[in-house]
Amino acid sequence: MKTADLLIAVNTVWVVVAAILVMFMQAGFAFLEAGLTRMKNAAHIAGKNVLIFGVCSLVYWAVGFGMAFGDGNSLIGTSGFFPSTDAFLSIGAAPFTFFSTIPGAAGYLFEVVFAGVSLAIVWGAMAERAKLWVYFVFGAFFTVLYSVVSHWIWHSGGWLFSLGMQDFAGSTVVHYQGALAALAGALLLGPRIGKFGHDGRANPIPGHNMPYAVLGTLILWFGWFGFNPGSTLGVVTGKHLGYFGYVALTTNLAAAAGAMGGIGAAWLVLRKPDVSMMLNGVIAALVAITAASGFVAPWAAVVIGAVAGSIAVVGVLAVERIGIDDPIGAVAVHGMAGVWGTLATGLFAVPALASNLATGSGGLVYTGSFHQLGIQALGLVAVGGFTFTASFGCLWTLNKLWGIRVEEHVETAGLDVAEHGMWGYPEFYIPVPGGYGTESHNHLLGHRQREEPEPVPEPAPATEAA
Repeated sequence: MKTADLLIAVNTVWVVVAAILVMFMQAGFAFLEAGLTRMKNAAHIAGKNVLIFGVCSLVYWAVGFGMAFGDGNSLIGTSGFFPSTDAFLSIGAAPFTFFSTIPGAAGYLFEVVFAGVSLAIVWGAMAERAKLWVYFVFGAFFTVLYSVVSHWIWHSGGWLFSLGMQDFAGSTVVHYQGALAALAGALLLGPRIGKFGHDGRANPIPGHNMPYAVLGTLILWFGWFGFNPGSTLGVVTGKHLGYFGYVALTTNLAAAAGAMGGIGAAWLVLRKPDVSMMLNGVIAALVAITAASGFVAPWAAVVIGAVAGSIAVVGVLAVERIGIDDPIGAVAVHGMAGVWGTLATGLFAVPALASNLATGSGGLVYTGSFHQLGIQALGLVAVGGFTFTASFGCLWTLNKLWGIRVEEHVETAGLDVAEHGMWGYPEFYIPVPGGYGTESHNHLLGHRQREEPEPVPEPAPATEAA
């Protein structure tokens, strides 16, 4: 085996392993979102992550992968639709000449899990009130939108890539886009029943399982070591061997700083070290470092993460204050933090690292030039205008034609039983053999029994003497 062949084999193993890590993030989203929403919707919220990844995988294979990474022009890939054996086994050949270090099949697997993550973000702000069929229709539509923007920024022929936009693993492509569509959905759906009072003040609707949310956040943190480092697409990046290790370092530092920034900001703003805000801080930091992870120094990763953690806290409260109901905090955590991460790359990009990645130039802090920051801002405006307009237009049309929000009685009963015919926690709602409220759980209900006085037997009626 030649050295070049061995390198391709190693690259392929690394990219496939990274793709599996990113796919596992769907489990993280399932736990996080189910934990932060109500019990009556838990199965629906968790199960949709399987549903949307199935929809996304098929649409991305059919048209999305070709639009994103197929050979084409500066706006869109025009080849590689419904790819088959030859296209997937080839390396650096048409229609996927972009993938020169791994086979097309490995490229598809890695890129489709990114599309799945972006689509998962969309439903966070639409949780607990969107109809099930919307996941199918808008899921397919958004996968196409995502693919177009992917081509702009990540494909070597894309127009924003040609300008030098730096988005190493997708603060803009993945997270900002998902948040834009989520915002469009939240605006059209309106708030959940009871979220805002007649005076406009928000009423808290706490999630039903904080340990689930914690576990989901840890899974996402773990999966991000495939998300960012895997975006090297190989074990050699530029002139550096094992550069993915450096990307993993900056990713972890940012997440750690985000946890501190989130809980610290919550302590200051809310007067309590709110656990959910700490979790939001971690995820916001990971979102922000996604664009910058291959471009910045460790100290800058800490700054980016800490600021993102604070943005998450302030952003969640600000979104709620203007009357938008976002149960998971997607707009703030993925949208605002994604904007910050994209702009922060234009501030802190190390010139040598930008040169090594052959993408853009050094940031303002190092060069004194606003050029890279301007390119980053241009990309945000272009993607924001395109994705939000298209998402809002699609959802508005679907809403006018068929309605995208469930009926009031369905929302009140919960989507688990209304949409799927069974609760995620059936024992709490219906009699289940061996479930709560039965003799099998008397030991859990013993305190109630002790509190109830023993019934006093009624005296026997007096009998007349014979």
